[in-house]
Amino acid sequence: MKSAFRGFYTTTIPHNFYGLTNYYKNRTLINRRKFQTPSCKFSSNHEKPIERDRAYLPPWFSVAPMMDWTDNHFRTLARIISKHAWLYTEMVVAETIVHQKDNLDRFLAFPAEQHPIVLQIGGSNIDNLAKATELATAYSYDEINLNCGCPSGRVAGHGCFGARLMLDPEFVGDAMSAIAASCSVPVSVKCRIGVDDHDSYEELCKFVDTIVSKSPTRHFIIHSRKALLNGISPAANRRVPPLKYEYYFGLLRDFPEVQFTLNGGVNFIDQVNVAMGQGAHGVMVGRAAYNNPWSTLGYVDSAVYGVKSDPLSRRLVLEKYQLYADSVLEKDTPHRPSVRQLVKPLLNMFHSEPGNGLWKREADAALRHCKTVKSFLEETLDALPDSVLDSQLSGDPLKWDGNFDNMETLLPPKYTAGTKDEFKLHACLAMST
Repeated sequence: MKSAFRGFYTTTIPHNFYGLTNYYKNRTLINRRKFQTPSCKFSSNHEKPIERDRAYLPPWFSVAPMMDWTDNHFRTLARIISKHAWLYTEMVVAETIVHQKDNLDRFLAFPAEQHPIVLQIGGSNIDNLAKATELATAYSYDEINLNCGCPSGRVAGHGCFGARLMLDPEFVGDAMSAIAASCSVPVSVKCRIGVDDHDSYEELCKFVDTIVSKSPTRHFIIHSRKALLNGISPAANRRVPPLKYEYYFGLLRDFPEVQFTLNGGVNFIDQVNVAMGQGAHGVMVGRAAYNNPWSTLGYVDSAVYGVKSDPLSRRLVLEKYQLYADSVLEKDTPHRPSVRQLVKPLLNMFHSEPGNGLWKREADAALRHCKTVKSFLEETLDALPDSVLDSQLSGDPLKWDGNFDNMETLLPPKYTAGTKDEFKLHACLAMST
């Protein structure tokens, strides 16, 4: 499998894709990139950075940014399980970064082991987006991503950003140009395939075309559902609008110079491989990675990247995570998390396993008095059989019984760039209604 994916990489992924220094600046092949990481455990703008080399594999698999979920603690757990998955932060609002510039560690610091990691920012003010990006450079993120896909009322309904930005591609193009000018790492956009009634393939292409023409952006994460901004919850927005993977594969055909990551409805590692076998540049997984981190992330390195990993068991993962969690609790900081917050990412580690229900009941009781994660684990793990705690993933991941084989017959008509003024007029009318 390793050789097969290596061959796939050399034939379908452009040589100047990811893990490269100055990807958008000089488009040259460099196998290792240098980044600045401080000598302290957490990346922080208050410490003197030192230079280190690190090789990254391309973002064939990434974990989606999820508000209230993909925090430092979950990302640490994810990195223990997978060494090569690309991790995304929760969305951080640009104004928060700008106005909290004396308290940035709270929002931007992360353990250096989390690389490769992408900072997702949100906002609708170009100056603040640029300032936020500049402030974030001290933390050595590997990419800056702009949220143009979240339909949450907390996002789209306040400040006119998130998915609503898709109605104004000219603005997004200018914003991405300003973001790119404020950092030295790749920049990307995460978006839907459309918004409300503005959901044609042509409108999606014009959105991409405008941003590519106005900025150095050459990476888009495409959630293959449109967003409905009124009368539907964020949870419903993840399942009610139908998936249109044919739009994603149409973009691959019509923008060969751009990299597209597929997002939406991906729940199996085998589904990732099938999508890439059909030409996808990369796949982003969201809830499946959080709801079942062991079986989802545990196969990433071997099944997606073809890289042999050190044997892991759940017990070993918990031991490594406990060292991280209790080191966080030992720090006397104003926003030190609680034991409950640190345990939260662990609650799905035993998904569908014998003893899971009993363990969760004991976990709920233990969280009422345990002061450390070590004491929490000592008090609760007896509820689980040793076979669950000590078993290792073996064989291949579960097979996905779907396919993308019919995409050729479903592809929308080939995109031909129309007049941008016409599309801009439609977008302006949409923004005013």
